[in-house]
Amino acid sequence: MQVPAHFEYERATDVENALALLARYGPEARVVAGGHSLLPMMKLRLATPDALIDINDMSELSHLGVDGDELVIGALVRHAELLDAPLAGSLFPILHDVEQVIADPLVRNRGTVGGSLCQADPSEDLSAAFAALRASVVIWNAEGSRTVSVRDFFLGPYDTAVAAGELLTEIRVPVSTGPARHGSAFEKVARRTGDWALASAGAAVWLEGGTVAEAGIGLAAVGAPRFVATEAEDHLRGRPADEESIAEAGRIAAEHCDPVADQRGPVDYKRHLVAELTTRALRRAVARASGGAAT
Repeated sequence: MQVPAHFEYERATDVENALALLARYGPEARVVAGGHSLLPMMKLRLATPDALIDINDMSELSHLGVDGDELVIGALVRHAELLDAPLAGSLFPILHDVEQVIADPLVRNRGTVGGSLCQADPSEDLSAAFAALRASVVIWNAEGSRTVSVRDFFLGPYDTAVAAGELLTEIRVPVSTGPARHGSAFEKVARRTGDWALASAGAAVWLEGGTVAEAGIGLAAVGAPRFVATEAEDHLRGRPADEESIAEAGRIAAEHCDPVADQRGPVDYKRHLVAELTTRALRRAVARASGGAAT
């Protein structure tokens, strides 16, 4: 039987209380909500925190709605709640696309959006989706709050901009209010339903006429720096939103990612997947932005 090392346990009541508890227990304290990533690591003693700060009672982090020109998703919003939110799906279809392929219903019912981002697993699909959407996160500490772009939030595998004594509280996604039409989509290949991706790609486009005014491409499980295919985005910007531009963006994304060979497949196969999935995601995103019925 696998048993975690000894740890203290506290339930936080609000953000101020959570930060006070994190300060009391020091840098070896960990925040827990869904616990699907942290608790298995503790059982294997790959993680041995001195204390767990349970934030499940903090209802202030469970909000989901529009604030000004941003969709705001509280860090405690469950995957199933985001999947079932009509507002999120209507504004950003990619969020419903990605939540449908994250793990299984058990995980989606308890796992949280903020927890997934803070885990920063290189294969985390939701991180790629938020990178494509150019989202930002709000992080609180004892001095106040700061807002960090998701693209600056991920520092490396399992490493984020959340420092000791800090707490991620919400994710903010800019809602387009100008003339550009927006569309987004997500594609994934895994060995079986609910498994970690062999490769996945999220795409967001903003179209002015038939031209790509802006694009976001997020990749997971293939070694893309901070989950982003920057070179492919640069290629699309200012070009026609046609099949030739889309296919070339897929090729560029595959060329500039850095997958590793493992039990899920060799490098060449993963690069092939990146090109194909990026192309498919962009094609669906463009169709949605153009008013098509892309599924």
